[in-house]
Amino acid sequence: MRTILVTGPGGAGRTTVAAATALTAARTGNRTLLLSTDPEDTLGAALGTPTGPTPREAAPGLTAWRPAAAARFGEDLLRLQDWAAPALDLAGAARLEGEELTPLPGAEEAAAFRALREAVRASHDVVVVDLPPLTRALALLALPEQLRRYLRRLLPPERQAARALRPVLGRLAGVPMPTAGLYETAERWDRELAAVQEVIAHPATTVRLVAEPGRTATDALRTATTALALHALRVDALLANRVLPEDADGTWLAGPVAQQGKILADWGSAAGPGYPLGRIPHLGREPHGIDDLGALAVPYDPAPPEPVRWPVTDPPGDEGVLLWTVPLPGAVREDLDLLRRGDELVITVGRFRRIVPLPSALRRCTVAGAGLRDGELRVRFTPDPGLWPRT
Repeated sequence: MRTILVTGPGGAGRTTVAAATALTAARTGNRTLLLSTDPEDTLGAALGTPTGPTPREAAPGLTAWRPAAAARFGEDLLRLQDWAAPALDLAGAARLEGEELTPLPGAEEAAAFRALREAVRASHDVVVVDLPPLTRALALLALPEQLRRYLRRLLPPERQAARALRPVLGRLAGVPMPTAGLYETAERWDRELAAVQEVIAHPATTVRLVAEPGRTATDALRTATTALALHALRVDALLANRVLPEDADGTWLAGPVAQQGKILADWGSAAGPGYPLGRIPHLGREPHGIDDLGALAVPYDPAPPEPVRWPVTDPPGDEGVLLWTVPLPGAVREDLDLLRRGDELVITVGRFRRIVPLPSALRRCTVAGAGLRDGELRVRFTPDPGLWPRT
């Protein structure tokens, strides 16, 4: 299944471009699902037909779905209460009722994660996801990996082997111990997060950036380029939205057109973000309905770009050294920080951080140094004599 995650700086028209992308995919004969994380029906405004918690056909071959966050949030919280009942009762806490629950920030994104997981199980060829604005989207895409790591630290799988001892430990401690529901819930969450993480990291999943040409967007794209690379996410295109017509000489549009042209030239140059650049014309009005979306002529490529690779190599002429290369375009040396923590490497670039497991060969090595050059972080490792077998 081809998955396209659409995001961009706020106000750039990403929802409209997501809808137009899905329409193009559907018109090429793909069974296409269009998902939105927006609690407001901005997607319906673009499609010209209302969308909601029930999937509905917006055009031939195109299904639109805007999952309801409130209902699923309430179900999860009530289920959480059930397995935490012994601790809640011990503390004298009052139980919450379903009708008094309202969704918290992030519930919409959680609902979109579930919908994405369910879409994988359905018979769709293409799924287009209208993500939140860029900053929130970057945090959202990193969330499944982070939450799975937290679960493994708080409730290690090996600890579940002691389930039979919990009643005894409870009597010895004099307080109720966590019930089996705690571990079962953790297992279920881990399975769900793993399914979403697999979709995000899948070779057929790409990110599509939408931006209106301008200086603010240029800065946001530069930051996003590094953050996406840190999480090994691939961008299939940068779509410049609301591009003004070039034949505006002698009108008041001449100035804005010249400014847009300069920004577009920078984006398409070797010093730009480095993504295939597409241009979406300004229709002179807010696109509304299938006809307007079709007029945007948003491109769709069924073949995703090559996967992002972090290779481990044995450089010639440097015997006994292994080199781990991490592509980090746009990273600045002053914003970069590395920390080895057991079998993990903590990589921090500015305000973005990722904790990645070391490849198996490097777990038996020590870090010998690191350098940032030409947009690549190169970490040098030397074998630890105490961990490598002697010859």
